[in-house]
Amino acid sequence: MATRPAVESVPRRTAAFPPGPRDRFLIGNFPFGTPDALGTLTRWAREYGDIFHYRFLNIHVYFVNRPDYIEDVLVTNHARFIKGRGLKANRRLFGNGLLTSEGDFWRRQRRLSQPAFHRERIESYARVMVAYTERMLAGWRNGERRDVHRDMMRLTLEIVAKVLFDTDMSDQVAEVGAALEAITLQNTRGQMLFPALRHLPTPGNLRYWRAVKRLEKIIYGILAQRRGMRPQADGDLLSMLLAAQDEDGSRMTDRQLRDEVMTLILAGHETTALLLSWTWYLLSENPEVEARLAAELRDVLGGRSPSVADLPRLPYTEKVVKESLRLYPPAYIMARIAPEGHRIGGYDIRPGASVVMSQWIMHRDARYFDQPERFVPERWSEKFERRLPKFAYFPFGGGPRLCIGSSFALMEAALLLATIAQKVRLRVVPGSPIVPLPAITLRPKYGVPVTLEMRP
Repeated sequence: MATRPAVESVPRRTAAFPPGPRDRFLIGNFPFGTPDALGTLTRWAREYGDIFHYRFLNIHVYFVNRPDYIEDVLVTNHARFIKGRGLKANRRLFGNGLLTSEGDFWRRQRRLSQPAFHRERIESYARVMVAYTERMLAGWRNGERRDVHRDMMRLTLEIVAKVLFDTDMSDQVAEVGAALEAITLQNTRGQMLFPALRHLPTPGNLRYWRAVKRLEKIIYGILAQRRGMRPQADGDLLSMLLAAQDEDGSRMTDRQLRDEVMTLILAGHETTALLLSWTWYLLSENPEVEARLAAELRDVLGGRSPSVADLPRLPYTEKVVKESLRLYPPAYIMARIAPEGHRIGGYDIRPGASVVMSQWIMHRDARYFDQPERFVPERWSEKFERRLPKFAYFPFGGGPRLCIGSSFALMEAALLLATIAQKVRLRVVPGSPIVPLPAITLRPKYGVPVTLEMRP
């Protein structure tokens, strides 16, 4: 560990703004307009410290890079903040679901959805997760080349549709994947900061709208199918939402149901798919880690299918998942808006300004992680985790808005990793460009092409 203290005293005297990159006349700065947005933000964090400021046109951004500052925003004073502009720019996609809603409405929807993510319920999903994975593996062949990112997206979409909504989406996966690709590409531009730009009839926006409509058609088809059945409050998540009633006896409208199903299907499968996609890349680049993982799986499972009961006996598998989340967090950046302003680190945040936190930057901070660019699952010892400051590592956010599906994603990732890694070794095709694409989530821009080596 570096000797620089994790928490420093705040400055006694401050300027109007924290330090930051030189302001360019009229435009200001927009890191996501550069070829290497993540590199630009990382360089600014190292150069300007725990809180820095930049402006893009009329939007002021305060970037915080210290665990206690992040905790202040996500936990201590969470009520003073609302979701950021990037999510607002995608309201056409997510509607007013769990990811985007605020206040009492969000609390109600969270309360209705929470039972589907209780520990006992999540553990009941394990058998489906493993069965679907083994069905996928049955179609893999030794020496075959595949884009494992595409495979993981397909697999996790089928799993989340089955366990949360009791729906088979295997015939619609290609259509969903194409729609998500169009949506992702359109979220690398200025719409992330200026939601109004989404309404312009540009070619990219037209593709975005068509993609959302394709997804809506699928979601409304699921709802129409289930409307004819009697909803049960103790069934799958969709049954719970269909059965839920307000105090006045009213039920959720189709639009409300559409928003929640859309949010949970998209967010619920993409996090695990991306986590596993990056994990296969990291394992391929670190054969000694891959060998140790394979040895643990061989010793504990002996070739049989994993179950929830096996997970406590697979500590290295868990460490691989944690370390992959550290280096390539699917949620790589978070933003909040301070409608009435706030004060952080001795600086007054302007009302309406954005406060931004980045898992990508914090998880690679040498103050908290030795050799931060290296893939070292062994670092995740109990001693290390005890001394790691809270919010130096926050792959699923934190506070009341902590991702509702975090436990679901971690269990699913461990089970899928164990099921696949004990049967096949994945080698990234030499020369393949594995490039992070910072859009809504952190995707591999060109996928993850691999060659399969089936284990004897």
